[in-house]
Amino acid sequence: MQKMAAETNTIESDFVQVKELKMLEEKMTSSGHFFFKKENLVRWEYFKPYSYLIIINKDKIIVKDDKKVSNFNISTSKVFKEINDIMLNCIQGKILNQDKFKFAFFESSANYKVELSPLNTNLKKALAKINLYFDKQLTHVVQIEIIEDSDDRTTIRFNNTKLNILINDEEFNNK
Repeated sequence: MQKMAAETNTIESDFVQVKELKMLEEKMTSSGHFFFKKENLVRWEYFKPYSYLIIINKDKIIVKDDKKVSNFNISTSKVFKEINDIMLNCIQGKILNQDKFKFAFFESSANYKVELSPLNTNLKKALAKINLYFDKQLTHVVQIEIIEDSDDRTTIRFNNTKLNILINDEEFNNK
């Protein structure tokens, strides 16, 4: 994981996100495009069923919902900071060095799975665990499962992933 992260400077990928809520029978499915560029540039852009954009540009967050744009500093939101830290530590291969999680490792014929169970009391209130799936052939994350304390679940599946391609810095500004 650390070797892959050290060798990865950029990621561009399509994604499909499925949200399962205990109180709803139907799953909510959305899709979009994801960009990452070292050191701390992330762009999640949802296209279906609605248009929604989240940009993390170092310590700034830009959220665009329809025509409304919100800008704020990541340090002002503990939730965004925690999510950002977890995501970046996963991408940068530093998650295994964290003392916020207990780790379990699994292997199937196609994937490695890393299960992260929070140790922090506040984090436990929101998250039961995070599962990261690494494709053995491709050696990068192909799926993330976020299981909330309430048993609600979000699964993000990445496809058409391109590593270490040129990504313009403009992708990480609100266009």
